[in-house]
Amino acid sequence: MKIIKIPVAISFLGLVMTLGACSSNEWQVRALPTDIAVSAALDDIPDNALVRDITLPENAALSMPASVRPCCAFGFDQKVAMGLLPIPFYRHANTVALEDIGAHAFDAGTFSYEKGSPDSGKSMENNGMLYTRKGGFIDLAHVRDTADNAIALFYLIQPKLGQAQSIELPLEIGHRTFELAAFDVSYLSADDRWELAAAMAVRLAFTMAEAHEISQWHGYRSFALWTEAVSAYSLEDLYSNMLGAKIALAILTNNLAMTKQQYDYHMTGWLAATLAWLEPLSKEQTNALFRAIDGDWWDSNEPLPNKFVLLKRHYLLGDKQSPYLVSKEQAQASDQWDKVAAVYDAPASPQNLSLAVELFGINFDEVAVQHISVDKKFAGSFSHVPEELWLDGFTHLQFVEIAKYDEREDYKLLKQHLAENPHLTHQQTPLDDLPDTREQTEPQNAADTGAAINDAATIEPAIGALLNENN
Repeated sequence: MKIIKIPVAISFLGLVMTLGACSSNEWQVRALPTDIAVSAALDDIPDNALVRDITLPENAALSMPASVRPCCAFGFDQKVAMGLLPIPFYRHANTVALEDIGAHAFDAGTFSYEKGSPDSGKSMENNGMLYTRKGGFIDLAHVRDTADNAIALFYLIQPKLGQAQSIELPLEIGHRTFELAAFDVSYLSADDRWELAAAMAVRLAFTMAEAHEISQWHGYRSFALWTEAVSAYSLEDLYSNMLGAKIALAILTNNLAMTKQQYDYHMTGWLAATLAWLEPLSKEQTNALFRAIDGDWWDSNEPLPNKFVLLKRHYLLGDKQSPYLVSKEQAQASDQWDKVAAVYDAPASPQNLSLAVELFGINFDEVAVQHISVDKKFAGSFSHVPEELWLDGFTHLQFVEIAKYDEREDYKLLKQHLAENPHLTHQQTPLDDLPDTREQTEPQNAADTGAAINDAATIEPAIGALLNENN
């Protein structure tokens, strides 16, 4: 019998997965003018609002992305084990610098090889994590995944806006759909309908990200041999997902996703400009901050995919997200201070994010609901959650409550882990101080991201409006 060393086997498996995951989800949407748009276009002084009265054919609908991108457990230079067997001499380094990030590719899965602009060469997406002064740690795979989901949802929603429809989603812990009810849009202008469809799409895409956090906690695995519990409720995930939703909203607002190629080009530019606006650190500085919080936010002694590689988690789901910033005091107290001191020369305010839950008097939760069923093989993972919340399936309106029960279960598990590992510095919030309820945020208006932007070099002035919490 031929024996394959584990690192070689993993490399071969990665190659097979890579070659099988190339994105071929091409699209090209032709917007059709209405009679109103044609008439306005022929006027002596065209009314631009009427000229924009266009329709998207229902066959413009995209397929939902088939899978999430495989990245990244919190930390860097991590040990890796297969079962109880550690892989010697291997470390998982998953940090990147801004200049390392490659071109975006819609529904890339594990592989991409795209142009970032018409006159550039092709590149890999090169996903990973980087630290920004305003947004903390950013997971690029999460940013890209939510943006892709938002674009696909927009082209499913906009042609049928106001009509009842059901949208099938990829399976995780069970069957998933978005159920959209019928509602009146007859009083809305063409611009209003476009804005409403975009705002709904990005909000629904974000609820898919929330569902993924819950699914990972409850046993979902994209690769059967690799538990994803280490990534469930990771502290940078939902902020990164909402960042992707905000970028997608800007791209849709500016009508920059009528073809896959156009979307990939502009997503590449907007992603780079947004990260630059958030003030990214170098790869070396990001690694230094990871070292500074080792033993508190994560544990470099634990190998992936052990659950408690991650010690600090984020359970606060909802339409407002704030980043976790490493404090000056914590950085200063570490042996990494000389590498990151310049990062703290000027104070940095966290860039909070939010998404609209209501627009033009239409409450999204009343007309669009994500439904999830729980397959039998995952039912045991819900034993700590009241059956009325999940047994017959649940919706995104129950996400906050389910996350609360998951948090309390994690508290007990982490308390035991900390007792067994006294070298760790992580301090738990007392169980009695964990909130019993989590109120949803109040509705905000959808983003007004300004006029169309067709060149990545002109994006930067719009980034502040894009990320403004009250936009």
